[in-house]
This record gives sequence, C-alpha cells and structure tokens, in this order.
Amino acid sequence: MQKVYTKIESIVGNVITVRATGVKNQDLAEVTTKSGISYANVIKLDHDLVSLQVFSGAQGISTGDSVRFLGVPMRVSFSDNLLGRIFNGSGEPRDKGPALNENMIEIGGPSVNPAKRIVPKNMIRTGIPMIDVFNTLVESQKLPIFSISGEPYNQLLARIAMQAEVDMIVLGGMGLKYDDYLFFKETLEKSGAMSRTIMFIHTASDPTVECTLVPDMALAVAEQFALKGKKVLVLLTDMTNYCDSLKEMAITMDQVPSNRGYPGDLYSNLAARYEKAVDFDGAGSVTILGVTTMPGDDVTHPVPDNTGYITEGQYYLRGGHIEPFGSLSRLKQQVNKDTRDDHRALMDAMIKLYAAYKESVEKKAMGFLMSEWDEKLLKYGSLFESKLMDLSVNIPLEEALDLGWEILAECFEKNETGLKSDLISKYWPK
Repeated sequence: MQKVYTKIESIVGNVITVRATGVKNQDLAEVTTKSGISYANVIKLDHDLVSLQVFSGAQGISTGDSVRFLGVPMRVSFSDNLLGRIFNGSGEPRDKGPALNENMIEIGGPSVNPAKRIVPKNMIRTGIPMIDVFNTLVESQKLPIFSISGEPYNQLLARIAMQAEVDMIVLGGMGLKYDDYLFFKETLEKSGAMSRTIMFIHTASDPTVECTLVPDMALAVAEQFALKGKKVLVLLTDMTNYCDSLKEMAITMDQVPSNRGYPGDLYSNLAARYEKAVDFDGAGSVTILGVTTMPGDDVTHPVPDNTGYITEGQYYLRGGHIEPFGSLSRLKQQVNKDTRDDHRALMDAMIKLYAAYKESVEKKAMGFLMSEWDEKLLKYGSLFESKLMDLSVNIPLEEALDLGWEILAECFEKNETGLKSDLISKYWPK
C-alpha cells in the first residue's frame, strides 16, 4: 500500500524533505502540486527524515503539497519501439512521440558478473584512420575522449555513430547546448543512422537531477539489448557535466566536499557507469565511448584524473585531431594482430617517424639548418596530418593501411622506414 504524506518539512534548492517510514534509497515518488505532478527520487535517508531530489525543480512546491512514494526505483521502458526515439533524462519523449510504458526495467543496477564476461577480441571499425589504424576500438571496451571546450568532440561522436560497424547506438547527452542536440538529431536523421539509434538527451536548461540519470538510462537499455545478442555502442557526452551535476547535488545535501568540491564518491560513481562495458558470453556486447572535457586542458582535474584509472586508455582530441601521442587503446593488441600482417609494424613505424617529424619542426622553428633527412620528415609529417589525421578522412582500415604505405613511399627510401624487408616487398607501392 502506497502512503501519501501531506507535510513537507523543508525545501532547499531542488531538494525537499519529508518524514516517512518504509522508504528505500533511490525510490521514486510523486509530488502533487497545484500545477500538476512532479517526479522525485530519494537521495538521502536520516532515520525517518527522507530527502528527495525533484526532477522538474522545487519551484512552485509548498510545504502543504503531498508526496506519494511509489516503492520502486527509477525505471525506463525497454523494447524495439525505442529505436529511432529521443527521450529526456526522465525517460519521457522529447520527440513528441508516444510515451512508452511497457516492459519497465530498473536503471542503475550492478555491473555484470565477471564470470559472464569474455575476453574482448573483436574490432569495431569506424572508418576513422586515427582510431582504426593507430588506436583500434575493441568491442566491450570503455574509452574516454579527453578534450577541451571548443574541440569538435560532438562532431566526432556523430561520425562514429554514423559509421561504426555495430548493431545499434545509444547516445546519452548531458548538459548539451540546444544547438548540439539539434546537430546530433539532424545529422543522424540525414545519414539514416537514426533508425538504429536511441537518444537520451539532457540539455543545459533541463533539471540537474535528470543529468545524473542519463548514463544509467542509456546503459540499462544498452545492457538489455546486448543480452538479446546486439552489439551496442554507447556514446556519452559530456561526462564532466555529469560529474558537475553530482557536485551540485552533493552540495545541496551538505555532503563534505572532496577534491575541488566534488563528492568523495566521484570515483565509484564513474566506475559504476564505465564498468557496464561488457562482452557477454553467448550474447552481445556493450562498448562505451564517453567525452570528458578537461577544464583548462588540465588532465589532473578530478574528472579526467579519476576516469583514467577506470578506463582502458583514452583518446586525446587536440587541434581538431586525435593526438597520436598520449592517445592509447590498451586492448588494441587483442585485435590488430588479426587484421592484416602489416598492421602493427606499419602503425609503429609511422608513429616513430611522426615523432621524428615533430623534432624537425622544433629545429626549424629555432632556426637550425635543415638536413635532407629533416626535409623528408617535414614532407612526411604534412602528408600524415592531411591524409590520415584529418577527422574528415573516411576510409576503411585496409585502404588506410595502403595509404600509409603510399605516404612512406612518397617521402622515404625503403631502407629508411625501419620496416622488415618481407613486408616491404609485399606492400611497398610498385
């Protein structure tokens, strides 16, 4: 039996408190006001004093309004009808389509039992050479994209959503500008990728609490589709906004702040979401790519710092490119040994030569005399950046490898590349 409480003890920000019994943490409640019904969830229990975060904000709520606890945590609908739909952070339609209430599943559950996981072994092709060739994305991997504001990280995610060889995409947007939301919507619709995409979007003008629900909703739906045998790619942007929302809620709840005001459980909150990445034994998989913006390009900021301990590498997005130095996919060795026999050797050789090119650029900037070798490196670096690093390049892995050989042949002699003679005889352009 659901009890109704008609006295609200206090209202602080978007948090209300009532005296109630038999309530569990994260339970859902309905707050009935003169303007209608708002949902809230339990965020703190202190004996019989229950604190609730109101999804739509506490504006318009008075101490005499009623609160009814539903006895269940936050849930989201799960079915094939989700495909092509756009929802907000509460799971309500944002695309003016019908509300979905069938087959409700709980969000924010535990991560998958390690005994049910298998070792990642399949590559996810994206058509982006700096990912496919140099830092391959592996099925069931969890990788952040470290960036700063102003970089085209949302454009990169949209490219991946359109081109990634997966069964379906779940996009979770947190604190998005309305323009960014429209960009994702229009880009995916024009490309035809919307039919295999589900979007959970929280914009900057939406209630803070909905921002914290977006990753859980996206991952709960992704996990259910993976159990049905689907290969699911979850794209999250921006995890820093998610963490800032956690900080705002923690301050409202009078929690003791940790590093730079973030809550002390920031690491466990991030880990609980990223650890949802899984390759099921006998079913599908969940792969997570999450954008993490670094305030002031500071990788020691609490959000990227904690993220780096959880994830399996990272992509650095700088100057409109995926930076070859610092970017790392720790699981790429699981798959690039099986793509083509020249993949690993060519990858290593090209990065070594690009590092040498960077040194030649510094020498030239300081006015040193350029040798013939330096001139070759400068030519190579320019071709490498324009033909492989540019994010507009869209070619399959095999074409990217062939293009790498063509760039080497255009700039160097065979014996200057450091590659084995058997590979050179097989792949060097005739």
